[in-house]
Amino acid sequence: MSRLVYVSNEDCHFCAHGRAVLDELGVERREISSESDDAAKLAARGIPLSFLPVLIDGDHLIAYGRFSAKQLRKKLAL
Repeated sequence: MSRLVYVSNEDCHFCAHGRAVLDELGVERREISSESDDAAKLAARGIPLSFLPVLIDGDHLIAYGRFSAKQLRKKLAL
C-alpha cells in the first residue's frame, strides 16, 4: 500500500480522535498540518480538505471527519 498521509489541525477534537483510532489500529502515516504547503498542494490536486481530519493514500481519499475503526479496518484491509 502507498504511504498514508494524515491531514490534521492541532485544535481539532476530531483530529485527536482520528490519531487515537489510527494508533489503536497500528496505522503508520505521515502527518501534515492543514495549513502547510503540502496540504495546499493536495487541495490543488482535488483532495477535499474541508472536513478534518483527512486520510489519503496517494490520490485516493480513505476517510475524513470522525474516523471509525471498523470502517478503516475494512478500507485498509487490517
